[in-house]
Amino acid sequence: MELKGKRVTVIGLGNSGVNAALLLVKHGAKVFATDAGINSELKKTKAKLEAKGINVEIGAHTEAFVKGSALVVLSPGVEESSKAVQWAIQHNIRIIGEMELGYQFCKGRIIAITGTNGKSTVTTLIGEILKNGGADAVVCGNIGNSLCGEVAKIKKDTWVVIEVSSAQLERIGTFKPHIAIILNITDDHMDRYKNFYEYFNYKLKIFANQDKNDILILNHDAENLRNIKGLAGSNVLFYSKNKPTTSVHDISAYVKDEWICCICGEGEKEIVHINDIKLKGIHNLENVIVCSLIGMIIGVTARAIRDTVRTFTGLSHRFETVAVVDGVEYIDDSKSTTVDSTKRALESCEKPVILIAGGKDKHSNYNVASAIVEEKARHVILIGEATDAIKKSLIGSAPIYEAKDMDEAVLQSGKLAHNGWIVLLSPMCSSFDMYKSYKERGDKFKEAVKKLKSKQETAEGMKK
Repeated sequence: MELKGKRVTVIGLGNSGVNAALLLVKHGAKVFATDAGINSELKKTKAKLEAKGINVEIGAHTEAFVKGSALVVLSPGVEESSKAVQWAIQHNIRIIGEMELGYQFCKGRIIAITGTNGKSTVTTLIGEILKNGGADAVVCGNIGNSLCGEVAKIKKDTWVVIEVSSAQLERIGTFKPHIAIILNITDDHMDRYKNFYEYFNYKLKIFANQDKNDILILNHDAENLRNIKGLAGSNVLFYSKNKPTTSVHDISAYVKDEWICCICGEGEKEIVHINDIKLKGIHNLENVIVCSLIGMIIGVTARAIRDTVRTFTGLSHRFETVAVVDGVEYIDDSKSTTVDSTKRALESCEKPVILIAGGKDKHSNYNVASAIVEEKARHVILIGEATDAIKKSLIGSAPIYEAKDMDEAVLQSGKLAHNGWIVLLSPMCSSFDMYKSYKERGDKFKEAVKKLKSKQETAEGMKK
């Protein structure tokens, strides 16, 4: 992509936008960057970019910043309805996403992972497997640093493991991963898309540019992914929790006799016993299966995959045990921002649950969680903007309470819980109504649990 001397506007100044602006200026573009927000962090960002010769506006978008540009680069958090995007469309300016820009300068081989749930875990574990297997690997995308921010580190033999969201796929043009993975596609982001089918089709763009030299890996256990094989121009492989009883030749990873097995060139090979997996939940079994398959495809030894899986404890805020207080296990699953991921979290609980849920309403269908809530939850405590919507959907499934914040929710759960129960923070919603991110929300949960534990220890000390 030739950028020297061209005027390019970047819309949105989060991590993706900042890295895009810096990459553009490095390649000689005249860069303008705009963000409608205004806060102390954006003010620091403005000063940092202006020191590099980039024109920056914050607090509002103006048409002057967009008009006259040869190209607009869009951050994934910016929606089509943004005034800046509409001006670009009106002036017939080409619009691409930050990931597409990074791809133009990426020399490495890309493994792209998308799905509604599990992306971060799979992306991280694949990165660990490759690194422990001796491969040069960079992990980026929707997790951590953006592709534009990592391009300088990427060489021809680097494996680029990139977590890809539907928003990033909206504005791709030539983006072409050598290996594309779709983990699952369930209801999400209905505040951004017209309907599920629009969301579903954006996810499928991950393999749109693949050819016969590339690989697409699909979850056979996800019913809506089984029949898309015919849409791909690449080689399609499936993975499954169970070895199929029928002769399905393209299922290449599965569980057999409690071992994760892969078929990759040399016949069936046992990789890791399921008892060696530290990650909890059936959904994480699926995640380890596909990660094992990727390792085998790339040439990592079964021993290196096994050793990595055995030591991998997962990500913060993803079904993470925080503490046991008075015999009650407190689990932080703040990263569960979809109804489906909360369903999976509840399915993984073998003890009675008090569920803490709620947050920014993404107009999800909370009704689909009612059956599992009725089966697993003894009480539900709701916080945030989506309280009324969730309450309406779950009424009758379990007794429902409301709390003004996380401290109150944890305190209330501590009073309701019995020895041997689980208190599970698994919100079904994004965090932006109350917190900057799911991480901040999870940290608040952890702080509240620590306060509860401290009170318990003080009370026990006084008894002595």
